[in-house]
Amino acid sequence: MPRPIEAVVHPGALRHNLGRARAAAPQARVWAVVKANAYGHGLERVFDALRGADGFALLDLAEAERLRALGWRGPILLLEGCFEPRDLETCSRLDLWHTVHRAEQIDWLAMHKTQRPHQVFLKLNSGMNRLGFAPTEFRAAWLRLGGLTQVESVTLMTHFADADGARGIAAPLAVFDAVAGELSGERSLFNSAALLRHARGDFGDLPARLQSDWVRPGIMLYGSSPDHPDTAAEAWGLQPAMSLRARLIGVQALRAGDSVGYGSRYTAERAQRIGVVACGYADGYPRVAPSGTPVLVDGVRSQVLGRVSMDMITVDLDPVPQAGPGSEVVLWGRSAAGPVLPIDEVAAAAGTLGYELMCGVAPRVPVRVEAEAD
Repeated sequence: MPRPIEAVVHPGALRHNLGRARAAAPQARVWAVVKANAYGHGLERVFDALRGADGFALLDLAEAERLRALGWRGPILLLEGCFEPRDLETCSRLDLWHTVHRAEQIDWLAMHKTQRPHQVFLKLNSGMNRLGFAPTEFRAAWLRLGGLTQVESVTLMTHFADADGARGIAAPLAVFDAVAGELSGERSLFNSAALLRHARGDFGDLPARLQSDWVRPGIMLYGSSPDHPDTAAEAWGLQPAMSLRARLIGVQALRAGDSVGYGSRYTAERAQRIGVVACGYADGYPRVAPSGTPVLVDGVRSQVLGRVSMDMITVDLDPVPQAGPGSEVVLWGRSAAGPVLPIDEVAAAAGTLGYELMCGVAPRVPVRVEAEAD
């Protein structure tokens, strides 16, 4: 039989989370962000569940090709834009929308021969200091694009560095307002954290010039909270879109003083049963996860004991005395019995984010799309 580990993608959860994004900004159109192979879930696996979005946003031309091959004829946005002039040929062929964040990309457009004018998202650097035109350069870029026959429309765009924290979005919105508030064009401003923390169903009291015509939910679609630990995914009404499940393949009875695993990182203080799980860092489980990292065994919360190895971890069976070889172990996500272990809790224990865990599931782990009831 195959090694007893699998990742399960939950289409119903993806649909539900997309609905949460729409409810946060009902007047806006929604980009479903599917970069990084849909945050590790698989572009082809999430497509049917997310095709209710108004468009898909991603980074790679190859992923855009895959979406068109799946039959998607709606908008596709390249969030990092084109990387060289010939990428514009692919944009014309596939009818891709693309971000412009530096002057050379405008130069390429000016030289590009196309029968179909392009939809462009012009990005302002409002404080993130990654991609985007400086505030002093933004208006000139907007004017240049507006004068090109190769451009049909220009949407004004920025990204928030602190939407998930105490600093919020007031400062970058003020920069955007000062630079672009009076410029014509649609807006695309709100990511997952901004949607959940600041949109409040109708963008609160924001004037129309600072509201999003297009919103860009990413991590929330996959059931992870953008501001954990301040707010849990469940509190935002999000459901896990992926579950990493394995099974116990062995049981050991420890005596007081016995140690477990490489480096003897855990030593039993009393007689104790532990289970050996068919999952390790070669499957994408974080090697740095310490003793105490939560797991579910037969739907009951327990914990990792000792060091994570390449192919196995060991877990405490005291909370589940009936568990034995074959018992289900949920590393994150939903147990077959119903209880949920949020991916954000596991990530926090390992000193990382849910983003990294879901993107890091190894190719050797089989992935199954959960069947939905008719």
